[in-house]
Formats: sequence, structure tokens, C-alpha cells
Amino acid sequence: MYAMLSRTFSILVLCVVGQVALAQCSDETVWIRGDFGSARFNVEIADTNRDRAVGLMNRPSMPSSEGMLFVYPRPQSLSFWMRNTLIPLDMLFVDPTGVVAKVHHEAVPLDETPIPGGDGLTHVLEINGGLARSMGIAEGAQLRHPSFDQDIAAWPC
Repeated sequence: MYAMLSRTFSILVLCVVGQVALAQCSDETVWIRGDFGSARFNVEIADTNRDRAVGLMNRPSMPSSEGMLFVYPRPQSLSFWMRNTLIPLDMLFVDPTGVVAKVHHEAVPLDETPIPGGDGLTHVLEINGGLARSMGIAEGAQLRHPSFDQDIAAWPC
């Protein structure tokens, strides 16, 4: 009986360790956690002026498990618009610690009205419009990604 319990415990430990390994940081993945639980998005990184200027423009669709993470080198005031963007988007404006400071729900395709995110921001995660609300992602949620300064990250790698 002891041998069977020991083996079962070992299998459970391996499963938990395997899950932790799956949750490790990678450049292509953003993890989000909050009162809603947690979620994972496969992301493209926009960390150059050119990549940030183009963003998700001219794309007719995006899978629901994907997004784009805009990364800025220093905290600043950020404002986005939807010029040449064909799909509705939710925009998560994020501070340097990885905490969501503001969520803009369902930005209107092709609308050039500025969408201010606030001051002191370093990241913006764009996901399909309506997902943040339906999943329960709100201000205060935490993002996990290697682009955050791991010394101050609310959810470090």
C-alpha cells in the first residue's frame, strides 16, 4: 500500500512540476492572472518604432488565443488609435510591474479617435474585442512576460 501511495504521490509531483514548466516565460507567450483565474495568449511582439506603428493594421482576423504585445523602453503616456485596423480590439494598458492600469473594451475598427491609456505605462496588450469582458480581465490583473523588469515585476518569471 505504501509503495502504491508513494508512486501516486510521485506521479502527482511530476504532473505539478510539468504544469509549472509549461507556465514558464517565453517571448511568444503572455500569461494573465487576476480574480477571473488565469489565461495565456500567444503574442507577436511590437518593440520597435516600425512594429509599433504597424501593429495589427490590415488584418482581417486574429485567433482568439492570440494578441500583440507592444513594449516600450521606458514608462510613458500611451495613447492608441485604430487607423487601418479591421478588427475590434480590447487594449490592456500595463505599468512597468506588469499590472493592468486600464482596459479599453472593444475599440472600433478604423476609428482614428485617440484612446488614452494613462501615464507611466510600458506595455499594451491587444486582444480580440470583447475577450477581456467575457473572461473577466480587469484593471489590477497581472501580466507575466520576460519583457518586464523581473526585479520589480508583480508576477516575475
